[in-house]
Amino acid sequence: MNKEPDAQLRFEEELAVFLREWNDKEVEELMVHTSGSTGIPKPLSVKKERMENSARMTCRFLGLKAGDSALLCLPLRYIAGKMMTVRSVVGSLDLWPVAPDNHPLKNLNAPPVFAAMIPMQVRSSLEVPKEAELLREIRHLIIGGGAIDVDLAAALRNFPHEVWSTYGMTETLSHIAMRRLNGPEATEWYTPLEDVRIRLSSENTLVIEAPEVCDGELVTNDVAEVNDKGEFRICGRKDNVINSGGIKIQIEEVEKILRPYISRSFFISSIPDPKFGEIAVMLLEAEQFSEEERRELNCTLDKTCRERLEKYHCPKAYFYLPALPYTETGKPDRATARKMAEQYSLKTN
Repeated sequence: MNKEPDAQLRFEEELAVFLREWNDKEVEELMVHTSGSTGIPKPLSVKKERMENSARMTCRFLGLKAGDSALLCLPLRYIAGKMMTVRSVVGSLDLWPVAPDNHPLKNLNAPPVFAAMIPMQVRSSLEVPKEAELLREIRHLIIGGGAIDVDLAAALRNFPHEVWSTYGMTETLSHIAMRRLNGPEATEWYTPLEDVRIRLSSENTLVIEAPEVCDGELVTNDVAEVNDKGEFRICGRKDNVINSGGIKIQIEEVEKILRPYISRSFFISSIPDPKFGEIAVMLLEAEQFSEEERRELNCTLDKTCRERLEKYHCPKAYFYLPALPYTETGKPDRATARKMAEQYSLKTN
């Protein structure tokens, strides 16, 4: 039984409900949910006026024009999907709603001018030649909701039109900065949008001041660096730091170093340890295999980690899962990964 028409119909109905709420002049605030990458998704009430401000900032940054087509392929429960809709209203864009799916381009015959996707959707689209060609022809492609790994960045590097990685969160009503992923302008540094100011806290976490979209200063959990141009790059989340016997290990930095050398999908996580407080472990997505194959793979992983990482940053154990946990928006579900690591540790001890 083909469920696609039902999913598309439900998504269009959900969009109609949101637009009715958006157009209701008596409603000044809307409810959205955080992504839940570090815990349970939380509801958040946001002002329509600030959503409009955010939409204008994006449309101006990208140079979008009235009548440009805009692909909506993200869940409307979260800020990313809502903001694509608001951008279409504020910028008089031609909105193309497609039910959220790993292959949002599969039923299209022409590329949209503008699209926002999560990394998982981009990776999946690149695997299908027809979809990959449509993806290449999107004039303004923004990618958010998760890290852009080395392989994906390489695949996008020669795209002919603008491809951007976005930085933001629900509290900033989607992104407040972008960085180019392709062409000679490709960079690791994010450029803040207009009227957005950034600095570092005493703990080297990013502090955002964006009066058009949120009150006061927002102190994030993202450990960052800021250059003399006012640009920034993200090193990882403060709550993704493993403190192992006084050695601080930034999860995302370890994953970034290892990713080019490990073909399987993996996360770095941690488990409690009586001696060190906690230790780093690796969760890998893998099929069932024999104990001998497991030992061989462990040896290979050990060798790779020892060659590429500082001694005390190396994972102390490897756990193999049928699937790694992700949130609905495609981010690694770190909280669930940590619980799974603890459960697998107990099974093997």
